[in-house]
Amino acid sequence: MASTAPDSAARFAPDPAIEWRVSQAAVPYAEALAGMEARNAAIAAGRARELVWLLEHPPVYTAGTSADPAELVDPRFEVVEAGRGGRYTYHGPGQRVGYLMLDLNTRGKDVRCFVHAIEGWVIATLSDFGVDAWRSEGRVGIWTRDIDGREAKIGAIGVRVRRWVTMHGFSVNLDPDLSHFSGIVPCGIEEFGVTSLARLGRPVSLEDWDAALIARAREFLDTLDRTGRNSCR
Repeated sequence: MASTAPDSAARFAPDPAIEWRVSQAAVPYAEALAGMEARNAAIAAGRARELVWLLEHPPVYTAGTSADPAELVDPRFEVVEAGRGGRYTYHGPGQRVGYLMLDLNTRGKDVRCFVHAIEGWVIATLSDFGVDAWRSEGRVGIWTRDIDGREAKIGAIGVRVRRWVTMHGFSVNLDPDLSHFSGIVPCGIEEFGVTSLARLGRPVSLEDWDAALIARAREFLDTLDRTGRNSCR
């Protein structure tokens, strides 16, 4: 895997049983995908700890299992088959990506609850920076009110589960080049735009975002650990 700062997240880690990793340099998407698949297999075999990995990618379009080629409007960047659920997504500098390799064998075998818990984690963290965000029925992702008053996507969710161990996770737009999203129909939703914390007048550094996210992680993990008692709502 790419170079990381092994202690940068571990200092704040809410659960020492999970490895918390922050990559300082942008990680090529294909490299991250190979790393996730290897870690997934190792966790499933009992050879490795669970992992939460925070990183950025160089500009890339990723295609989920439901991607429609007609929604790839302008393939100006590399296009990679992601293997996760969903359609086309953009990743690039200024966007924080969180990959979650967690064992649902011990945290509740409920993918819907897992996605719901991720959404709640991101929404709670956004609230720490004064951004009111929400889920929207029938539309995947994290939504907020843009500067023009219309709903816009500020975060994307996409997961894959193999052997009940998760891969992929979420991305949040801190300050990416929003024009890069115009090369695709983001997540297959044409009628809504994308926004970022910076566009909303809430500039946040990667370091400050990570610290707030990790401070909220205990709530996220507790939600997962309760899923066996149908408490994910």
